[in-house]
Amino acid sequence: MTLTNSRLENYADVLIWGLETARHKPFKQHDTILLRYEIPGLPLAEAVYRKLLEKKWNVIPRALTTPVMEKDYFNLSDKAMRTFVGTWDKNLYENLNGNIFISAPSSLTHLRDVDPKRMNEVAIARKSLKRIIESRDEKGLFGWTLCTYPTDELAKQAKLSLKEYTAQIEKACFLNTKDPVGTWKEIFNNSMEIKKWLNSLAIESLHMESKSCDLVITPGEKRKFIGISGHNIPSFEIFTSPDWRGTEGRFFADQPSFRSGNYVSDVALEFKKGKVISSKAGSGEKFLREMLAMDEGARQVGEFSLTDKRFSKIDTFMADTLFDENFGGKHGNSHIAVGSSYSDTFTGNPATLTETMKKNLGFNDSALHWDLVNTEDKTVRAHLKGGKTIILYEKGMFAY
Repeated sequence: MTLTNSRLENYADVLIWGLETARHKPFKQHDTILLRYEIPGLPLAEAVYRKLLEKKWNVIPRALTTPVMEKDYFNLSDKAMRTFVGTWDKNLYENLNGNIFISAPSSLTHLRDVDPKRMNEVAIARKSLKRIIESRDEKGLFGWTLCTYPTDELAKQAKLSLKEYTAQIEKACFLNTKDPVGTWKEIFNNSMEIKKWLNSLAIESLHMESKSCDLVITPGEKRKFIGISGHNIPSFEIFTSPDWRGTEGRFFADQPSFRSGNYVSDVALEFKKGKVISSKAGSGEKFLREMLAMDEGARQVGEFSLTDKRFSKIDTFMADTLFDENFGGKHGNSHIAVGSSYSDTFTGNPATLTETMKKNLGFNDSALHWDLVNTEDKTVRAHLKGGKTIILYEKGMFAY
């Protein structure tokens, strides 16, 4: 069972809402939108394409490479090919106003035998394109969103039937409701109250404790909590990009993850003075360490996030970071990302941030951004300036 025509229409409507909500300035007619999709997601891409055209936007559809093509690329290319970035891509990104990505993988493990150093070379080379997009986003000239289309491979890796997997997507994205966009608008408005509360607190540090975690996060100066902004469908997380230099203690990811064809589970990280000094994994430990060695910032935290179970309907492992980092379940979740930070967590105008300012404020810079998720019952306390300590999050919910 895949998504019915009515569910596809609902999904497309929600993605358009997400794209428009995520951009700081309104779109205009004849803005340019890149529509990227993996081939199994073509039915949804077609529905989205039509709705983008109805908005009178210029649409550039781009199908991604298949697993066979992707594996051949990494195995047969030389370093010059892997670090090549075409001038046309640079020109395109400098003129893009929006981007929608439809993830629909037909394989999650086809790159497991590829040397991670080769994948790291590509990620580092394409970091320049990422910076172009970030700059346009900071100026309000660009918006983006992404989603997942159900596939047999995702269902298999999540140990669900395709019918069960599809039902999880419908439930998580409210595609089975009478007014999916209206539901998203309600969640968006409710989350604004929590973010307003969080950002009113003079937080000096956060202390997260669970069965396997004992972690101190330092939000840092000129930071704010953001999230549920339309960027990801679904997205229920509220997060910040902390000052990486103040990270101390232990974090454990009880949710497994698939990354670059590798299955990694039971990741245990220990931080000291902001850097990972010890890393272990139940599966994929060698790959984990190779990712953490990608560049200087890969061993540092770029994101700290909490999801309130009152928002998220996701209650099972989905073998897809987009869903797994928004897990609700019984205890909600907290996840950190090792690697790059988000400049839109800056309290001022992100467009004014220079690289020097980012460095001085402790915004992390890396070609890596890897979300690692903990779903254990946890308590997060906020130590406020002035000495007061309050409970920020417990029993899977913000204490607001």
